[in-house]
Amino acid sequence: MQFGGGLGLVLALRLSISQKVEKLQQLKHPNLVNLIEVFRRKKKMHLVFEYCDHTLLNELERNPNGVADGVIKSVLWQTLQALNFCHKHNCIHRDVKPENILITKQGIIKICDFGFARILIPGDAYTDYVATRWYRAPELLVGDTKYGSSVDIWAIGCVFAELLTGQPLWPGKSDVDQLYLIIRTLGKLIPRHQSIFKSNQFFHGISIPEPEDRETLEEKFSNVHPVVLDFMKGCLKMNPDDRLTCAQLLESSYFDSFQEDQMKRKARNEGRNRRRQQNQLLPLIPGSHISPTPDGRKQVLPLKFDHLPNI
Repeated sequence: MQFGGGLGLVLALRLSISQKVEKLQQLKHPNLVNLIEVFRRKKKMHLVFEYCDHTLLNELERNPNGVADGVIKSVLWQTLQALNFCHKHNCIHRDVKPENILITKQGIIKICDFGFARILIPGDAYTDYVATRWYRAPELLVGDTKYGSSVDIWAIGCVFAELLTGQPLWPGKSDVDQLYLIIRTLGKLIPRHQSIFKSNQFFHGISIPEPEDRETLEEKFSNVHPVVLDFMKGCLKMNPDDRLTCAQLLESSYFDSFQEDQMKRKARNEGRNRRRQQNQLLPLIPGSHISPTPDGRKQVLPLKFDHLPNI
């Protein structure tokens, strides 16, 4: 539910998922949307989330040719920080997409919509139909129920590509079409996923068309810096085990300039705070009406003549 064009969410949920709500309350991070209040009404549980100004989808709509490099790095850095935190707590989001990445007026990223989120339990089988199709990893598309946090990494790669160009990387019209577009770029499915696809009753009698020609990521993004392409390729591996982790992506040289800017900004802010504190400690000169100026410089008072000499 939207309030005043922003995103202060109130979700009505069945009481049977109260355990998931409890887990959500435990996931506290600056880049995860904050759960403010939980209350019950008419046998339903209502969740009230913090207000955020807009979504990453709004940013893409305003920038149809791609988002500015500095904004992309800030979005990815903060989103990866949030997902890294979730993965460390054995939680996968499973529906990372521009619509679920909120942005505050201060430019702080907040991941929302944990409706598909799942706690990882070794050996468990999970629901295969999760995540919006365009950001869905191959293992989810074929119906594999044994997957992990790497599905979120795949989604990050798709979001990254979309931020660069302003257009979805693989805008499939169906699950089979989505697989076709992915295969056209990255090549064949791994043997396990081929086997699962063939045995999935949902795809009975259906086969994935063989692409007549390929368009690799290198060809799709021929104008980007090699570091950018390496980052993307680290996310978009057919084999989930080959994808980089959030921690590894955060160590990528892609973020070097961003981290330098962050350190400079932090140093400037700390310098301002020190000067502000020093100015507050400066005493008023006895018998004087002159108080310290905010920047510590001498205050120059305008001259006042009580009497002008006769000429």
